[in-house]
Amino acid sequence: MRGEILSYDDVSGTGLISGDDSIRYGFALSAIQAGGVIATGARVDFVPEGLEATQIMVLAGSPAAAFGQAASSAYTARDTGGGYDFASAMLSFNGRLRRQHFWISWLILLGVSVVTGWIPIIGGLIGLVLIWPNLAISVKRLHDMGKTGWFVVIPWVATIIGFIMIISAVGMAIFTNPQAFESEDPTVALSMLGSMMGGFAVMGLVGLAFLLWIGITDSQRGDNKFGPNPKGE
Repeated sequence: MRGEILSYDDVSGTGLISGDDSIRYGFALSAIQAGGVIATGARVDFVPEGLEATQIMVLAGSPAAAFGQAASSAYTARDTGGGYDFASAMLSFNGRLRRQHFWISWLILLGVSVVTGWIPIIGGLIGLVLIWPNLAISVKRLHDMGKTGWFVVIPWVATIIGFIMIISAVGMAIFTNPQAFESEDPTVALSMLGSMMGGFAVMGLVGLAFLLWIGITDSQRGDNKFGPNPKGE
């Protein structure tokens, strides 16, 4: 049967194909036959098994497939040659990113964040936009280490826990001893401050530890399931 690739998630290695019979079929990366390049909109030939597509062959005549092949070849040439490509590093979650290019990307994003942080409203919006490239470079750095990109949630979980600790500290101070809180008793303030500092410490230390882990750990030698070694080793 023939169909068209609707979507593909690099992290999970799964996607959807819209068959010519108007049914949507799930597929895994392992179902793509050798030489096939996944690209949204590419025409494919596949064997349906229930609602799962197997033995998927990307049709060479598909414009999307041709574009995907060209992009893949260009990416491989860039990433194994040791050169730094801004768009590939910061916008794509595909492949791997060596330590040097990770730090270049991280410093660029940090600089943009610091400069735009002084701009009211617009700076906040730009900060939200910068979440994408920060995630992209972190996920690809994890890929380069041979780790799943889902480890990128570690500092986010720590941030949530830290905020919970801070909010809990303020809440406990208000509800357990409201009179002392209203009278600005310094012991209550010190107790609340200690818990708040604990929350900030969790966020800061875990975030720093994660940054150093992905920023210092060397590339996994040779090819792995995420792509070729960006250093050519």
